[in-house]
Amino acid sequence: MGRNRSAVLGTGQTKYVAKRTDVTMAGMIREAIDRALVDAQVTMDEIDAIVIGKAPDLFEGSMMPELAMAEAIGAVGKQMIRVHTAGSVGGSTAIVGSSMVSSGVHRRVLAVSWEKQSESNAMWALSIAVPFTMPVGAGAGGFFAPHVRAYINNSGAPGHIGAMVAAKDRRNGAKNPLAHLHQPDLTVDKVMASQMLWDPIRYDETCPSSDGACAVVIGDEAAADAAIADGRSVAWVHATAMRTEPLSYSHRNVVSPQAGRDAAAALWRDAGITNPLEEIDAAEIYVPFSWFEPMWLENLGFMPENEGWKLTEAGETEIGGKLPVNASGGVLSSNPIGASGMIRCAEAAIQVMGKAGDHQVEGARKAFGHAYGGGSQYFSMWVVGADKP
Repeated sequence: MGRNRSAVLGTGQTKYVAKRTDVTMAGMIREAIDRALVDAQVTMDEIDAIVIGKAPDLFEGSMMPELAMAEAIGAVGKQMIRVHTAGSVGGSTAIVGSSMVSSGVHRRVLAVSWEKQSESNAMWALSIAVPFTMPVGAGAGGFFAPHVRAYINNSGAPGHIGAMVAAKDRRNGAKNPLAHLHQPDLTVDKVMASQMLWDPIRYDETCPSSDGACAVVIGDEAAADAAIADGRSVAWVHATAMRTEPLSYSHRNVVSPQAGRDAAAALWRDAGITNPLEEIDAAEIYVPFSWFEPMWLENLGFMPENEGWKLTEAGETEIGGKLPVNASGGVLSSNPIGASGMIRCAEAAIQVMGKAGDHQVEGARKAFGHAYGGGSQYFSMWVVGADKP
C-alpha cells in the first residue's frame, strides 16, 4: 500500500462493441478519459501523471501508439508511464496508478487502458510460429483448453458448469448498458448446444473481441476526503497485489498457478481479510472462458481445491448469491483485451461507490478486482471498499 491511502475518485468507460469505426484510437481513449474526469469532478490540469496500459502492440498492429497520442490523452508536460503485463495489463495499470499515489509521489493519477481489436487480429497475433512459442495455431482458446480439461478431470466437475457461468454472465451483461454482448435469454441448454471450438470450450463459453477503453482517476487521502465532504462516494484502495511466474517450467501447475495463489495470499493479508468468501461482497474476476470462474475461485482462496464448481452450481455466484461474480457481465460479455483487467478493477470500485445501476450488488461495501494474462502467468488484483482502511 505504501505510506498513504489512495482511493478511486471516478471511473469512465466507453460502450464496448465489435468495431469502433467512428473514432480513431485516440478518440476512443479520450471518451473514457473524459468520462472518468467528469465522474471524479477533476480537470486534466489537476492530474499529475498518466499511466497507460494495453495488450501487445501486435493485437492492434500499431507500435507504441501512446507516443503519437500523448497530446490527445493529455500527457504533454506530465509524467507518462506505460505498463505491460499481457492480458492482465489493465489491472496492473490501475495498480501502478494507485501505487504512484500511495507512495506519496502524486496527488491525482489518471490510469487508462484500451484495445481496438478491430484494427488487427488477436487470434493471428497469438498464433506466432515456432521457435517463438509452442505450435498452438489456435489462439488463446487452444492454449487454455487443456488447462480446463485438467481441471475437470481433477475436480470431477459436471460438464454443465461452464455453461452455467456463461449464461449467468451474459444475463448480467444484459443489465450493463456498456457491455458488448446483451443476451438476457441465454440459457444453459443454449450454451451446451453451441458449437464446440476447443474441447471442452464451446462457442457461447468464450469472450467476444471488443473495441473499447476504460479509465480511472485515483487520488490521495486528502482528495478522497474532499470528495466525500462534497457528498460524493469514493472507493478506498485497501490492498493491491501483482505476481508473475515463468510461462513454462517443470511441474508448473497450470490449473492453479503459484503466482495467482501468492498474489491472492498477499492481497488478503494486506487487506486484513481472513475469510474472503465471507468478507468480499462482490468480485470481478477475469473469466475469458467460462470454466475459469470455478478455477479462479480456488486459485484465489474463495473455495478449497477442486470445489470451486460447487459454489457456481449452487447459484452462489449470481447477483444475490453469497459471492456475486462478474455482476457487470465480465470478460465473457466485453473483452477489449488491454482494458479488460482495468474494467474488473473499475467495476469493483463502481460497486462499492454504489454506481452500478441495474447490475448493482445490494449492500456492497468491499469488492475484489482481478486480472490475469499471458499463459496464466501474470496476475494483478485489488480490494476496494466504501470505508477508509
